[in-house]
Amino acid sequence: MANITTTQSQSLPQLPSYTLSPRPDLISGIPDPVLQLLAPIIAYWVVSLFFHLLDTYDLFPQYRLHTPAEILKRNHVTRYEVVRDVLIQQLIQTVFGLGLAYFDPVETVGKEEYDIAVWAQRLRTMRVSLPTFIALLGVDSVALGSKLASNYPQLSVIVSGGPFPTQAFTPWEHLVAKVIYWAVIPFVQFVIAILIVDTWQYFLHRGMHMNKFLYTTLHSRHHRLYVPYAFGALYNHPLEGFMLDTLGTGLAYLVTGMTVRQGMWFFTCSTIKTVDDHCGYEFPWDPLQRITSNNAAYHDIHHQSWGIKTNFSQPFFTFWDRFLNTAWAGGDVSARYQRDRQAAQRKVDADAAASSSMISSMPIEATKARQQAVASQRQVLDDKENGGIRVIKEEILEEQEVKQTPRRSSRRKPSGFDPKSISDRVSGSLHGRSHAILHADGAH
Repeated sequence: MANITTTQSQSLPQLPSYTLSPRPDLISGIPDPVLQLLAPIIAYWVVSLFFHLLDTYDLFPQYRLHTPAEILKRNHVTRYEVVRDVLIQQLIQTVFGLGLAYFDPVETVGKEEYDIAVWAQRLRTMRVSLPTFIALLGVDSVALGSKLASNYPQLSVIVSGGPFPTQAFTPWEHLVAKVIYWAVIPFVQFVIAILIVDTWQYFLHRGMHMNKFLYTTLHSRHHRLYVPYAFGALYNHPLEGFMLDTLGTGLAYLVTGMTVRQGMWFFTCSTIKTVDDHCGYEFPWDPLQRITSNNAAYHDIHHQSWGIKTNFSQPFFTFWDRFLNTAWAGGDVSARYQRDRQAAQRKVDADAAASSSMISSMPIEATKARQQAVASQRQVLDDKENGGIRVIKEEILEEQEVKQTPRRSSRRKPSGFDPKSISDRVSGSLHGRSHAILHADGAH
């Protein structure tokens, strides 16, 4: 064993020296820790604005999960309240993030080549130890290396355990070490962080649905949105938002040992994914909806009254729902969605019908109407340049002529304010002129 250790130490090139210096900011004038907090917020509102424009101009209606009538009639919260609470949550997470960043050490650069060389050493150590593992399988590594020497010289050296250059690492070792350092390790950190966030949010989210107090006190606020839309993704009770989103992603960031810039990407991607899951559209070309089965259509079921205790997984994968049997098991939901669309449209139609009949059913205030008429006549009288006095006299004569006109019925009508006669006169004066009025309104 001592011989193997001696051989390994003799075959390892020395590690390079390094000098540390503070990492320059990605954007001059904005510290990276601040940008790490701002990037997810900017991404949230930019992506939300994109989907809001699709809603406003009713673009791609064939991919909408819900109709505008449903957004109007089925949600139990105003857009103002949604924006307000989202801004409050983002303010809380920003203050919390700044507090953590204050105690974090300043990130440095200059050690990258040293760390790559460490990985190259580990590769060299594995190669030197390979003959020992081959021997455990009953294979003579020296004999195998001799057979491979003519056609595969590099493989022969690896199998037989050397000899290796001691002054420097081979190009192959250095290349693999760089790939491990710059790509493999960040990818593994990202995947582990995703698993941590999915696990954290699944069990906390499910717990809020299982516990009546937690649901009614905290989580029910988010479910006022029976029809989710993009900028309502982070509409939560402030305490829930802190526990579910801020602590969950913060824990994943710390456990995986990400750098500030890695955290910036992770927080921003998590935010965009959350917005996309609430966007209300099922686009066939959206990569975020195709990579995983946890997408807008999947999460939208959770927001419906008939699916609220299913599909708890968010924001990335659905493995906890599958493993713990909480995924929606009702199959095709198109009939349920169609029923909700029709019900919402009936409410909109009923409101429109009620609004159109309000004019004829408005309460009459006779005294106030007479006061308004007197005040209006005074203003006309003051307009002497345009013959205000003459206009009032003509109206008085017209009124007398109307009163002197024989009635078609001998039935006596009560004197005083008669709204029907006024309505008939107005209708008669406007008869045949509706198109002209519309044209005049449009000209302004």
